[in-house]
Amino acid sequence: MLKILFFLFPVLLSANSITVAIASNVSYVIPEIIKVFNKENPSLHVKTVIGSSGKLTAMIEQNAPYDLFLSADMKYPKYLYNHNLAYNKPVVYASGCIVIFSKKQRDMKNWQKEIVSKKIKKIAMANPKTAPYGKAAFEVLNNLGLYNKVKEKLVYGSCVSHTLSYALNATDMGFVAKSALFSKKMRNFKQYKNWIDIDTKLYTPISQGLVMLKNTKKLSDSKKFYNFLLSNTSKEIFKKYGYIVK
Repeated sequence: MLKILFFLFPVLLSANSITVAIASNVSYVIPEIIKVFNKENPSLHVKTVIGSSGKLTAMIEQNAPYDLFLSADMKYPKYLYNHNLAYNKPVVYASGCIVIFSKKQRDMKNWQKEIVSKKIKKIAMANPKTAPYGKAAFEVLNNLGLYNKVKEKLVYGSCVSHTLSYALNATDMGFVAKSALFSKKMRNFKQYKNWIDIDTKLYTPISQGLVMLKNTKKLSDSKKFYNFLLSNTSKEIFKKYGYIVK
C-alpha cells in the first residue's frame, strides 16, 4: 500500500497546477505575483507560457491547454470571447507603457533627434502586426512624423521581450515595455540617460485584457488565480513595474 501511495503522490502534485498564457511584457512582473499568490495558495502551481498576444491567441484556437490568458491588449481576448473560447468578457488588469531605450547613455530628453541621426543605425520595435507594444511604437512614430525617416532602421522582434533582447545586443535603441526596466538585469540603466517615457498621448492606451479560457479543466483553481490577478495586492505589484492600474 505504501508503495502505491509513493508513486501516486507526485501525480497528485502535478495535477494541482494551472497553465497561464501571458504576453511577453508580463513576464517581468509575473514571478512576483505568483510568489505572493503562493503564500496564500502553496499547493497550487502556476505555470506560464510566454509569447506575443497574437501567437498565443492562435495557439489557444488550436486547443492549447491553457487556463488563463493575460494579453497585451483587449483585441485578442475579445476575439476569443466572441468565438466562444473564453468564459468571461475580457477585463482590464493593467495598462502598459512604452519607453525608448538605449544601452549606451544618450541625450534621451531629445530622443526624437537621436533616432533620426546618422549615428543611430538600428532601432528595435515589436512587430506591430502581432504585438500590441509594437503597434503602440508604430503609432508614436507616425504621430510624430518620424516613421518615414527611420523605417529603414527598424528591426522587428516577434514580441516585446525579443525586442528588448535586440535593444540590448543588436540595435542602437529600441521601443520596449516599461515593465522590463524593473527586472534585475535592467535596474542599472538610468532614466533620461538610458531611457525615457514616451508621452502616452502619442499612442492608444495599451489596455491589457484577462480572460479565463474554456480549455481549462481546473475551473476552481483558475478562478483563484483569476481573482488574485484583479486583487488590490496584484494591482500594487503591477504599479511597481510601471503599469497604470485603476
